[in-house]
Amino acid sequence: MATKKIVIDPITRIEGHLRIEATIDTDTKEVTDAFSSSTMFRGLESIMKGRDPRDCGLIAMRICGVCTFTHYQRSIEAVENAFGITIPTNARLVRNITQAALFMHDHLVHYYHLHSLDWVDVVSAMSADATDALAEVDKYAKMSGKSAYNTTVEPFNNTLLKLKKLRDSGRLGLFANGYWGNSSYKLTPEQNLVAMTHYFQALELQRDLGKMIAIFGGKDPHPQSMVVGGVTSIMDIKNSNKREDFKALANKVKSFIKGAYILDMYMLADAYSEEMKNGIGAGLKNLLVYGGFPLEDGDIYQAEKLFPGGIVYNGNLNQIVDFDPDLVTEDVTHSWYNTPQDPHPFNSTTEPNYTGFKEKINNIAYLDTDNKYSWIKSPLYNDTRVEVGPLARFMVGYARGDSRLKGYIDSFVTNSTMDSIDNFYSSVGRTVARALESELMADIVNDWVDELSLNVNSGNFSSWTKFDFNAKSQSANGYGLEEAPRGSLGHWIKIENGKVVNYQAVVPSTWNAAPRDSKGRKGAYEKSLEGVTLSSIDEPLEILRTVHSFDPCIACAVHLIDTNGNDIKK
Repeated sequence: MATKKIVIDPITRIEGHLRIEATIDTDTKEVTDAFSSSTMFRGLESIMKGRDPRDCGLIAMRICGVCTFTHYQRSIEAVENAFGITIPTNARLVRNITQAALFMHDHLVHYYHLHSLDWVDVVSAMSADATDALAEVDKYAKMSGKSAYNTTVEPFNNTLLKLKKLRDSGRLGLFANGYWGNSSYKLTPEQNLVAMTHYFQALELQRDLGKMIAIFGGKDPHPQSMVVGGVTSIMDIKNSNKREDFKALANKVKSFIKGAYILDMYMLADAYSEEMKNGIGAGLKNLLVYGGFPLEDGDIYQAEKLFPGGIVYNGNLNQIVDFDPDLVTEDVTHSWYNTPQDPHPFNSTTEPNYTGFKEKINNIAYLDTDNKYSWIKSPLYNDTRVEVGPLARFMVGYARGDSRLKGYIDSFVTNSTMDSIDNFYSSVGRTVARALESELMADIVNDWVDELSLNVNSGNFSSWTKFDFNAKSQSANGYGLEEAPRGSLGHWIKIENGKVVNYQAVVPSTWNAAPRDSKGRKGAYEKSLEGVTLSSIDEPLEILRTVHSFDPCIACAVHLIDTNGNDIKK
């Protein structure tokens, strides 16, 4: 078998640096092997040491510039877990509301502005007819049973004008350097025009979603209204105008999600139905969910949740296993770190051990894949490689028999061109699951706002639980385990004498983008690329499509520099 190794570095349209090296069978153009590497070092765990644990949330949110609030919340919850603090109802609701807005913001930005161009041919859209594009919208609105966001040809004509101005200028701007015309693109010109119209409309909605986060979070990104014990936005909670403003913005976003985003998923599943049915990009099929969005007060790890926790092995939805936080470990066999004595996050370490790349071949430096080749560790659950994210949440919820989550899945399978729930085990299915999750958030978030209003109108203004830090801070361990937009996110903290002595964060892209482990088993990205076939070896669009379906975010890996921009350590 003749093979060729290709390198994609960096993977664009993500946050952070990610490199994929893939081996291609030159006869079949099929990916026979792949390696995923983050080429940036993350050092925030070390920065936490010696800090007051109550300050960690404000630092932890800087792990990422996208999902700042979710890291903020996980860090706060880790300290609350360590000290046995239960937050008031209003604080739980505000956290759920703000997190739901973040989910919708993150998912819309990911699909339209980071991932959609893997499926949508911008140049093809320029040859479309606007009237025929509107007919496509009507077709998928009827199929899905939704009301279309666009009901006139005007938005489609506006998009045609924008795209043709770019073309006539001789430059495509941000759409330059795409693989336009690649035979892997399946949408018709009119369908491409529909998707590009929604692309531009989603750009405007980003502002509204940012406002929603800021209403109870103070600002976005990096909101600052959360503290150990609850939230500080009591005046915003009391203000009925703020609550109504949030609901109005949420309803606007909801109209777009149902009438554009979901319709685009029906269109995508129709055009790429063979990829779904053939399981292209399916990957591990071992799915992990910590559980997320508590629906009742008390211990958040005992409460009923919007996303039930659990593990599905080998895609078997007839068997579900409970999640046990004691079974999470980190392997660094192929990661640029020294091996810790205890691989559980409570006692794990972040000690760099950079061994570099192989010598250059034809002026290309390749990863030393027999040894260490990534700054990302390899998390294991019960000695198993797993995938996390929206697909995992829906499949675990389905296996749990959760009626709410089953409803979204069953409706899509029934109304679309899918022939089985197993079609979700694919790059297309992973992308559809993220949209369905956005619809779920749009449907539920204002219920939480109404619940908040009932509390306030009854005179319940409590937003913070008082605690005696000095009495409880001598020695304590805690974790914050929840669902972030990209998947299961955990922060672990050890406190002695009121100071942090160890801190570890295992983020969703650590689970998914990790290298091989000590037994040579692949991470989720690496496994999902097996069997992906390229239309052109020189245009690895299908590799980008599959990797992007996970919504990669490698920004949790950072360099340490001084204020003059010089390296402190290599």
